[in-house]
Amino acid sequence: MINQLIDQFIDVSIREDIGDGDHSSQSCIPSDARGKMYLLVKEDGILAGVEVALRIFNKVDSEINTELFIKDGASVKVGDIVMNVEGRVWSLLQAERLVLNVMQRMSGIATRTAEYVDRLQGTNTRVLDTRKTTPGMRYLEKEAVKLGGGVNHRMGLYDMVMLKDNHIDFAGGIEKAVQQVKLYLADKGKDLKIEVEVRNWDELEEVMRVGGIHRIMLDNFSIAETKKAVDYIDGKFETESSGGITIDTLRDYAECGVDYISVGALTHHIKSLDLSLKAMDN
Repeated sequence: MINQLIDQFIDVSIREDIGDGDHSSQSCIPSDARGKMYLLVKEDGILAGVEVALRIFNKVDSEINTELFIKDGASVKVGDIVMNVEGRVWSLLQAERLVLNVMQRMSGIATRTAEYVDRLQGTNTRVLDTRKTTPGMRYLEKEAVKLGGGVNHRMGLYDMVMLKDNHIDFAGGIEKAVQQVKLYLADKGKDLKIEVEVRNWDELEEVMRVGGIHRIMLDNFSIAETKKAVDYIDGKFETESSGGITIDTLRDYAECGVDYISVGALTHHIKSLDLSLKAMDN
């Protein structure tokens, strides 16, 4: 499924960019001209999107040849050469922007995630992404989080039950919501983990009483409240902190003993890593 969605994303992106033709290239470069390019790193970080780039080149023109030097997940520095590519110049130029758009964004996410992961060294807490992703690019952005050392939360609405504040309010409370979920999963024959968001101590006490779930999300709890909640949960369920946690407060929350910290900013508040495709002299 994931490979199919990535291929669909590449197809749509190519059509979006090329339209009825690359008139810049077609107007001044012979159709049979061949050339070489190299992918240059212009900013230190964690590289991501290499495998997707190779698929893009192949999708644009299966006769493009690639020589890969650095793989996904590697630390890179200014001046590093990731790969060389060779083929029809028209094809190289048609693939150039899409390759850079994907790799720069994925590498930016991986680099930022690695910074969060580094802050958690020495703790047992893992950093999670969220569904705050670019439409159509979720699989790529979540793969970048993994390459940066983070952990994927649910991929979408289909692979985990997550009862957030609105679900709980519309369902009439935590107990009713959890009961209905269990009946639903049994009826559908689905084995999905259940996570419940709690906003205050009363809701935490309720979910502890109801039970039958896998993880409790402590939403917008202060550091002191989080430590008290983790002690109260006492390992009976997985714990996750969420809501307004920054890289500066990350370790304070981790030291409360939570299993996970979810950070939407990993994918929705990102600076792309500077990369470039440059023509090589033949």
